[in-house]
Amino acid sequence: MSSGAFVDRIDPFAKRSLKKKTKKPQGSSRYRTETDVELQPLALLKEVQSSEQEDLFIRKLRQCCISFDFMDPMADLKGKEMKRATLNELVEYVSTGRGVLTEPVYPEIIKMISANLFRTLPPSENPDFDPEEDDPTLEAAWPHLSLVYELFLRFLESSDFQPAIGKKVIDQKFVLQLLDLFDSEDPRERDFLKTVLHRIYGKFLGLRAFIRKQINNIFLRFVYETEHFNGVGELLEILGSIINGFALPLKTEHKQFLVKVLIPLHKVKCLALYHAQLAYCVVQFLEKDSALTEPVVRGLLKYWPKTCSQKEVMFLGEIEEILDVIEPLQFIKIQEPLFRQIARCVSSPHFQVAERALYLWNNEYIMSLMEENNHVIMPIMFPALYRISKEHWNQTIVALVYNVLKTFMEMNSKLFDDLTASYKAERQKEKKREKERDELWKRLSELEISNKQVQVKKEIQKK
Repeated sequence: MSSGAFVDRIDPFAKRSLKKKTKKPQGSSRYRTETDVELQPLALLKEVQSSEQEDLFIRKLRQCCISFDFMDPMADLKGKEMKRATLNELVEYVSTGRGVLTEPVYPEIIKMISANLFRTLPPSENPDFDPEEDDPTLEAAWPHLSLVYELFLRFLESSDFQPAIGKKVIDQKFVLQLLDLFDSEDPRERDFLKTVLHRIYGKFLGLRAFIRKQINNIFLRFVYETEHFNGVGELLEILGSIINGFALPLKTEHKQFLVKVLIPLHKVKCLALYHAQLAYCVVQFLEKDSALTEPVVRGLLKYWPKTCSQKEVMFLGEIEEILDVIEPLQFIKIQEPLFRQIARCVSSPHFQVAERALYLWNNEYIMSLMEENNHVIMPIMFPALYRISKEHWNQTIVALVYNVLKTFMEMNSKLFDDLTASYKAERQKEKKREKERDELWKRLSELEISNKQVQVKKEIQKK
């Protein structure tokens, strides 16, 4: 997967289009608090002399710093439309003009962007908001904000853009405020932010370590304090692209980020919201440095869900992705604890967990690793498989288990026969122990009844 794949802007509602037809809730923190200011019509940039364009461009940028109350759809209609038209004009001017990004306009552009974007995010309309079930609260001021984001992107992507000048106005404070916006409930805003931050990371080498550190801090706060941050998935998409570009050998800082931040992200309840991006980041690390395989797998086993079948299915999917890129020597280090967990999953009464675990045997590369190490894996898996083949309630699972047992028999028929005999002998011993235990309880029960009868007789004699 190319690094660019993570920053393409796609419609975030594509998957939700069939879900609800009700009106999306809207919220905004953009209210007119100052005295009403009427925007004055200005000439179009293309209508003035080139010598006057810079001054007019700056005047238009300053006009666009004025914000409007979008919670009242009827307020300031003329001003809203004038600002929208001006923003559209500025987007086109920056996109198509040559030599328009002179040094004096850099701070003006950033001031306008800051005035529109940086705000206290409105509280959720639904205090019990569930990102998996509920519709997000959309930003009411999006008709203007979307154009501001578009202008910001065209500014950063312009062939005229000079990072040496840009770094004077796009600094650490600016990046921090940008990262705060990733908690926006509106997926359209987070999608723009993802692309913007990725462009900043690419343009400003001096900000890269700072950006990584701040994302690290957001994740740690999310895992250990709040368990709430809307933009985790988008930040992980950016990281997937960043990790892809890490030079070898990996720095200690990067390895620690994997083990101390990315792996603990698996334990959060809302893992489903960002698991695909998280698994991609983890696999990227393993493709860079196979020696990280053991700490990653042991970390996943540490956070393996005990009571959530949906998360177990996700973990099994990630394990398959890891095994797809694992080196044979690394596989040997983790095979015992890993397959003990897989045996527990195969034995799960939840058929989706058992089914997902058994699908590992459909992967040719994983099968080849099992075959090379069948003397270790077969003894771990056999008891669970044999028991399920006789007892499981779901016939699909029973059929899959029979297929796995058949592959094991073909892998090493002698070991298979030995394990079968050993399992049956152990079952006989177990049945014998159960029978002895039952007989013991029966004798104890009889003895208790006998003691009670003796006690009753003694009491009668006393009377």
